Amino acid sequence: MPRIQYYVAASLDGFIATPTDDLGWLLQFDGFEGGKESYETFMADVGCIVMGGGTYAWLLEHEPGNWPYQGTPSYVFTHHEYTAPAGSNTTFVRGEITEFLPDLEQAAGGKNIWVVGGGNLAAQFASAGLLDELILSVIPVVLGDGKRLLPLAGPTPPLELAASRTMGRGIVELRYLLNGHAAS
Repeated sequence: MPRIQYYVAASLDGFIATPTDDLGWLLQFDGFEGGKESYETFMADVGCIVMGGGTYAWLLEHEPGNWPYQGTPSYVFTHHEYTAPAGSNTTFVRGEITEFLPDLEQAAGGKNIWVVGGGNLAAQFASAGLLDELILSVIPVVLGDGKRLLPLAGPTPPLELAASRTMGRGIVELRYLLNGHAAS
């Protein structure tokens, strides 16, 4: 059964973007030691990608003509009208995430489902008890304000730390299991 994973980077104070969706603070760390290997290992087990409309719009603006998830089915939960990039396997959906879970699992083909972002969509998966794992790269920057990592209405039960490692430039990758989901 596919695992639903939130693989994300956040500042030390728990933000994934500035209030204006700027990621310059994160992009300055591009190419850090261990980052490429971590991403490639993670992506090898991803069969389906899920994101919110804001994340999708950011990708279109910052990766024009270069859809970064070519060949991987992508679902965009949005209330806006968008056009899919040429050659992408992108589906736009409106509604509750639980309504589309069977579609996501089928699209994943036995592999994992990556919740790319943003934090609001990841929080919906967590609140529904569907988020199996949080893979968090903590970036050594303090933003002070911005878009929260996981903007939940209340606290979670304790998360289980499954793994941790230090990577280049002071970045720490943490793997947490949610809701008692066992590591695979």
